[in-house]
Amino acid sequence: MTTISFIGAGSTVFAKNLMGDILAFPELADATLRLHDIDEERLRTSEIVAHKVAEALGVSPTIEASLSQDEAIDGADHVITMFQVGGYEPATVIDFDIPRKFGLTQTIADTLGIGGIMRGLRTIPVLQDLTRNMEQRCGDATLLQYVNPMAMNMMAINRSSSIHSVGLCHSVQGTAEQLAGDLGVPIDELEYRCAGINHMAFYLEFGQRTPDGVVDLYPKLHEFSRAGDIPDRGHHDRSDGGTIGLSDAVRFEMLDRLGYFVTESSEHFAEYVPWFIKEGREDLLIDFGIPIDEYPRRCEVQIAAWEHMRATLIDPDAAIDVVPSVEYGATIIHSIETGTPRVIYGNVANDGLIDNLPGTACVEVPCLVDGSGIQPTKIGAIPPHLAALMQTNINVQELTVQAALTGNRDHVYHAAMLDPHTSSELDLEQIWQLVDELLEAHGAMIPNLR
Repeated sequence: MTTISFIGAGSTVFAKNLMGDILAFPELADATLRLHDIDEERLRTSEIVAHKVAEALGVSPTIEASLSQDEAIDGADHVITMFQVGGYEPATVIDFDIPRKFGLTQTIADTLGIGGIMRGLRTIPVLQDLTRNMEQRCGDATLLQYVNPMAMNMMAINRSSSIHSVGLCHSVQGTAEQLAGDLGVPIDELEYRCAGINHMAFYLEFGQRTPDGVVDLYPKLHEFSRAGDIPDRGHHDRSDGGTIGLSDAVRFEMLDRLGYFVTESSEHFAEYVPWFIKEGREDLLIDFGIPIDEYPRRCEVQIAAWEHMRATLIDPDAAIDVVPSVEYGATIIHSIETGTPRVIYGNVANDGLIDNLPGTACVEVPCLVDGSGIQPTKIGAIPPHLAALMQTNINVQELTVQAALTGNRDHVYHAAMLDPHTSSELDLEQIWQLVDELLEAHGAMIPNLR
């Protein structure tokens, strides 16, 4: 019987989706699901939801909930991480409020930028504790790692642990599905090849399978740009009461400039580069539909809705919808347990996979998954300008990981110095002061720096 541990199971909605995906496979319907969180109330909510998911699917897994990580992972076959160190308050609020004092604004701040650096510094030690614990209690388990900042976290795990691991995101398959809808192409007819780093991978090939062969869809994507027909993605409420229309304008601008389409959303990508978010340039935000402070806004909406959502989820008389998600987690577990071969996109060590990126980097590439585990695919060299752009992000990832693993505080300053967005807005003295204020505000959430 397969044992699957959920670390951070208090992320109830995400846990619900993964549990639904897992239990929908007949071969996994009798699995043992172990739920762990440090928040007892949220853990109990997720336990109730797990039982409702099982009931909705008509299956009978073993469901266990524990505040003890040791109990949750002991003898596990697969461990899934889905937590956020420090939560929205105080951690995310700190990541946005202090930089704003310096005139440095952000959109999401979970992957790169000064916010991504701080998130990495407080998350890597927690992941290290977990992987050390896994080495003792479930050394052969596979770690399915969903926590951001993905590349930084996986770089640290790859260097400090022997655990089998893969970093998982939904940006590759999610964007492909989004583009299929925009183009009017059935998702099951898409054929693509993608590579890069997490949140900055590019579709090297993007086509549609037809009876006459694969048709390149890039010309149709370029037509969107030439016609100015950029797909809408909703809107963002501004602090002055107005709204900014969200679109994929940033990604289509990069398509025009680079010739390839990036996997991550425009609001994410805008803060990984120095060109779109600039103090005093409201025109750029409006023209490209860039939502400043988007992640805090989303958090506040979710927090406000949580109690109502929780009441619905735990109400014994309320039906629960179990629909497939686009996450890879369940299919990876099913492939490893049954030997069914599949291809997923995973974040793994660059062990000879992309020739013109550093071997120390974490890269996002297609991986074969079957009974032998996760086997990354060699890509070779990617277009040099794409590699150069990724390197600007890898520099920041590398220095942040070095700071977390060695405790050397200087590397935090250097990571911020080299961050594309931070360095385009602040001078060196401001960067030093910003880092000092952020580290002081985080306190014990960022341990071991000297």
